[in-house]
Amino acid sequence: MSGNHHDEGHTVAGWTGCAVAVVGTSVTGVGMCLGSAAWIWLGLGVVGLSVLVTWGLHLAGWGKPPGIRPVAERGMRVRDRGARAGHPACVGCRLAGRGRGRGRSVSTVVAVSAQGVQGPDAASGSAPSAPASSESVV
Repeated sequence: MSGNHHDEGHTVAGWTGCAVAVVGTSVTGVGMCLGSAAWIWLGLGVVGLSVLVTWGLHLAGWGKPPGIRPVAERGMRVRDRGARAGHPACVGCRLAGRGRGRGRSVSTVVAVSAQGVQGPDAASGSAPSAPASSESVV
C-alpha cells in the first residue's frame, strides 16, 4: 500500500469531536430507552457541543485544511501552522472570518464593468476608473 494517497484527516480535532459526539449519541440513546426527554435533550446538547469543540480545535490548528496534505503533515500530532490565517476553501474558517481574500481587506469592494475596473472610491465618483486590461487579476 505504498501508493496510498488518501488523507482521511486523522487529526486531534477530528478524533476529539468524534469522541464527544459518540458520548452525546450514547446519552441520547439511554434517554430514549428510559423514555426521558431530559436525557434525550442532554445528549443532543452534547452532540451540538461536539461540533463546537471540533471547530475550535480546527481553528487552533489541530484540524486539517480541505484537500490532501503533504505526507510529512499527515501525522496526528502535526499542528497546522496555516490555521491562524485561515484556509481559503474551508467553511469553518470562513465562518470564523478567516481565509477570505488573503492580502486584501475584507471591506474592500471592487466593481468590474465593461469600461474598466473601479476601486472602492469609484462609487462616490472621486477616483477615475482604470482602463480595462486583457489580463485578469486574481
